[in-house]
Amino acid sequence: MEKSIKHGSAEKIGQESVSRTFIRIMGSPYLRTTGLLCIATILKKFFFKQFRAAMFPGRVPVTNVDHPLDEKIPFLPGKINTYLDFVAFWIRTIGFLLRQYRLKVYEPVRDFIESMGRLYTYAAEVYGENFSTTKRPFYIASPKFLLIHLVDPHLMCIPSLHAMIVIFTYTRFRKIVKDMGDETRFSSQAEELYSGALSITEAVLYVKQHSVNCIPAALYAMTRWDPGLFEPQEAEKFAKDLFMDSKNPAAKDREEIIERIITLYRRFLVEGEITQDWKAPLLKFLKNPE
Repeated sequence: MEKSIKHGSAEKIGQESVSRTFIRIMGSPYLRTTGLLCIATILKKFFFKQFRAAMFPGRVPVTNVDHPLDEKIPFLPGKINTYLDFVAFWIRTIGFLLRQYRLKVYEPVRDFIESMGRLYTYAAEVYGENFSTTKRPFYIASPKFLLIHLVDPHLMCIPSLHAMIVIFTYTRFRKIVKDMGDETRFSSQAEELYSGALSITEAVLYVKQHSVNCIPAALYAMTRWDPGLFEPQEAEKFAKDLFMDSKNPAAKDREEIIERIITLYRRFLVEGEITQDWKAPLLKFLKNPE
């Protein structure tokens, strides 16, 4: 039996084993069904929906959402590992919680997993009415890029699920440990997840899987998803912290990029206030992207 960690403040979530966490979830009657349903939802809402659209084009409109500012973000193939970490990112977080709290955290962990599946369904409400894409380099020098080209038809850009997933992960972790009375104890892990969410969001831009336009759409989607977890102030702070410690893009370009993200995010919020349909501002944008 694994020893419970007494001093969680020193432990990094990034050290958690993804495979061990998966086995732990599948080995629990309480978590297994929710885990399997989450996997099924991801396959259906992300992979199947995209491949069906790629095989039968024309049924749903596809909008190119590139922006001139994308050219100011360099293509950095070396960021591929960070980009591909977005799934392991949330699985490791669950593993950490399970190891720290065991049975006490089963209910919030099950809700975490269920919510992840619902997040895919939520974003798919937009994709189902209007797909979106960007120009991405056909770069296959790395087997990982080849895999991306094979399994991702690249039709689900707005809103960026990658950004939504990592934002959900760090905000939900903060809520769970706060509810457990351990907000201070696990403050370093909360900061680790926040930094990781920023790095993965930056990476989706560096490897050209998303446009600058995709990020404010994700921020808006997460604010509408759960305003209590991701308030506008939190969203704007997240945007302002992007590329904070990076040499690329250049400082002046970074300012323009952040301004674009925050301006478009605010616009989506304003437009969203006059409609009960959360996706209306995004669909409006997809009809006339700029």
